[in-house]
Amino acid sequence: MNTDKKLSEILGRNAHAFAPVFDTDLSADNVCLLDFTAANTRLQHTDLRDTAAFDEAVQHMLAEKQATIGVGGYLENRAVYSRSTHFNGAAQNRSLHLGVDVWLEAGTEVYAPLDGVVHSFQDNANFGDYGPTIILQHELEGVTFYTLYGHLSRTSLEGLTVGKYISKGEVIATVGPYPENGDWPPHLHFQVMADMEGRSGDFPGVAATAEKERYRLLCPNPNLILQSRHLPL
Repeated sequence: MNTDKKLSEILGRNAHAFAPVFDTDLSADNVCLLDFTAANTRLQHTDLRDTAAFDEAVQHMLAEKQATIGVGGYLENRAVYSRSTHFNGAAQNRSLHLGVDVWLEAGTEVYAPLDGVVHSFQDNANFGDYGPTIILQHELEGVTFYTLYGHLSRTSLEGLTVGKYISKGEVIATVGPYPENGDWPPHLHFQVMADMEGRSGDFPGVAATAEKERYRLLCPNPNLILQSRHLPL
């Protein structure tokens, strides 16, 4: 996995090169870290299959911290995936989150952090899945890598073609409302992949905890691009 380690180093060296993914400062005081582990007692008392109730819980979590935007989730072992059979397989249940979530209003514009092309896109429409998803392909220092944007609006997929050039700072999507966003409280799932492993329009955003080391290398910390002070690098 030397290539994947190299990607983390490249992203770290090029921190100055990335445009913001949102037209808002993810290091601002109105942004806070949210906890979606089993330790969150509010979620323990919320019917997570009821997306409206789940959304209300997220809004309470933000209000408790006097924030309007929540961030977090990279390699977090989450309790919330029990809401969907999509994450529960015959072998191991998946609960380890591989991206960073940014919880904010539906309709918020999403920007490309770097020049790239559209690798693939599709509507992953299972309950609890990504919903509309866009994957971009980028290159830095001769190394190819990918960024994934999940839980988008369906209109975000209109007019897209594989191979379409995307400029750094260009609006590529908007955050989707539920239920069209995979039936989640509105947020963006942002993930970095060193290798698509032959996939198109989709990539695991949640893994079994036993696969943590493999996916930590394959999916570097997205905060290397987002650069929020509320998240670890």
